[in-house]
Amino acid sequence: MQLPFGRSKSIVGLDIGSTSVKAVELNVKPKGIELLHLGVAPLPPEAIVQGAFLNSGAITDAIREAIDAGGIKSKNVAAAVSGHSVIVKKISLPTMTRDELEESIRWEAEQYIPFDINEVNLDFQILDSVEVEGQMDVLLVAAKKDLIDDYVQVISDAGLQPAVLDVAAFAVENAFEANYEARPDEVVALVNVGGQVVNINIVAGGVPAFTRDISTGGSVYTEEIQKALSVGWEEAERIKLGGSSAEESQDVVPQEVEQAMRAVTETVIGEISRSLDFFAATASESRISRIFLAGGGSKVSGFDAAFQGKTNVPVEVLNPLSRMLPNNRFDPDYLADLAPSLGVGVGLAMRRMDD
Repeated sequence: MQLPFGRSKSIVGLDIGSTSVKAVELNVKPKGIELLHLGVAPLPPEAIVQGAFLNSGAITDAIREAIDAGGIKSKNVAAAVSGHSVIVKKISLPTMTRDELEESIRWEAEQYIPFDINEVNLDFQILDSVEVEGQMDVLLVAAKKDLIDDYVQVISDAGLQPAVLDVAAFAVENAFEANYEARPDEVVALVNVGGQVVNINIVAGGVPAFTRDISTGGSVYTEEIQKALSVGWEEAERIKLGGSSAEESQDVVPQEVEQAMRAVTETVIGEISRSLDFFAATASESRISRIFLAGGGSKVSGFDAAFQGKTNVPVEVLNPLSRMLPNNRFDPDYLADLAPSLGVGVGLAMRRMDD
């Protein structure tokens, strides 16, 4: 999952989220990374619900809009899947060659995958870590075929070529590794708070040690604000991120909204903390030293501070553009505001055609 320099041609990172589509194109150079193109387009509410594509036409339109907004000409894209239809497991197997594992992986995977093995696409990566002699660690990934088919369909309908399908949690890891230094023995939790799904990836020594997706996210805030103030989705989204309602003459968040936001923050952080606690209980020798937040939900006022208060672990908002080469194409304020939401898109854009 290290950043590949000087390999093959670039690919467009296409992050199809539940509230927006983000398209990112990078130029990876030995001296750093250049942001070439960036386009964002909103998705209507309930176009995607719990990973299900309920309005494929709207998703395809948003993909086209994001590509056009970014002035992107390339047709090859990398997208990311997540949610309950994706399973990631670190498993230990007897040492064997890659060819032998290719032949036996479906049989081995049946023990770990809660779906019919004929209904999933499988992939794996042999990890360098060796904990027991004669054994090897393998990262197993399974995604339901109907989920992959949905992504391939909307991307193809938008006139693009799906070249790579990644896992959202791993894409965020790529973005992290390209922008931050982690000690070889350090354990870091990467938490991507999307609209409807939170991707958790705990990385130990540069290798995913624990990966889990939780069905919660930033949309819960929006729904609670809608109820509290009886406003529409777009209005609630704006208030969620610190704006005022149309009726307010000053930037004051009504008390009911503050209470609703605080309650949602406690619930979402509670859900995430349970997964971090589970990891801590099963890997007692590995203590998380830092937590990095990404995704649109990480921008909610006070979320990072509340998270740090709950976990007693230093929390930082991930900036996947922090090591980008200087460039005058983009408004710095716009990039600074958008950056926390670009972890998946930037990580995907670092993939190459021959990955």
